[in-house]
Amino acid sequence: MLNPIRNFKKPFWHYAAIASAFAWILILVLFTSTASAHVTVKPSQSPTGAWETYTIKVPVEKDINTVKIALKIPEGVAFKQYRPVPDWNVELTTAEDGTVTAVTWTAEGAGIGPGEFQQFEFVAQNPGEPAELAWDAFQYYSDGSVVEWTGAEDSDRPHSLTVVSAAEGAADHAGSHGGTDAASGTTEDAGHDHGSTNESATADNTETSGSDSASPSNESDSGSPAGTTALVLSACALLVSLVALGLTLRSRRK
Repeated sequence: MLNPIRNFKKPFWHYAAIASAFAWILILVLFTSTASAHVTVKPSQSPTGAWETYTIKVPVEKDINTVKIALKIPEGVAFKQYRPVPDWNVELTTAEDGTVTAVTWTAEGAGIGPGEFQQFEFVAQNPGEPAELAWDAFQYYSDGSVVEWTGAEDSDRPHSLTVVSAAEGAADHAGSHGGTDAASGTTEDAGHDHGSTNESATADNTETSGSDSASPSNESDSGSPAGTTALVLSACALLVSLVALGLTLRSRRK
């Protein structure tokens, strides 16, 4: 006579192993996709004193739209101009001395949808001395939640870093932005006007003297659906593994 319990064991372990492996694969994929959806500022390296064109890339990691992004300008960086983007308003936050301390892009329409990203460009002068620039960013969603990209490099919400150094490529970088005066041997910046701000780029800009735009106080990050799903799958995989382990030990004892 066949033993139904013995005949059940093999299929059970087979399917339990497949389910556990599948759950862990899903977790790995979800965490990888979430990690790649960070708000970033490029380039990650730049020469000292250079007038650099920086690009902030804003992907959407939730199932709802991003409607605003605020970026703090690191201390020692002189913000100069921004590139206008259709359907987006730009607001500059300034200190008492007129120094730009934050830039905020706000969507006039629907904003950036799920599965999409947007890029914003601006020009700023790097510090004259080597430094590590931390770009703190705040991503606002249509439901009122805010994701703060202000953590360390190994955190869940890291800020971007730009290493400013007197690298060997500084001369080439300077050459790409301007020319060299053959008579005097000095480098001239032919691409940027250091004395004034681009009026056409900032005509619609509204300046404020605080830091409210870049520092949310009462809003919190509600977390992404991918993160919640990954936690649920992780718990299920752990439960399956524990049940399998318990049944194995019980089977060996018998």
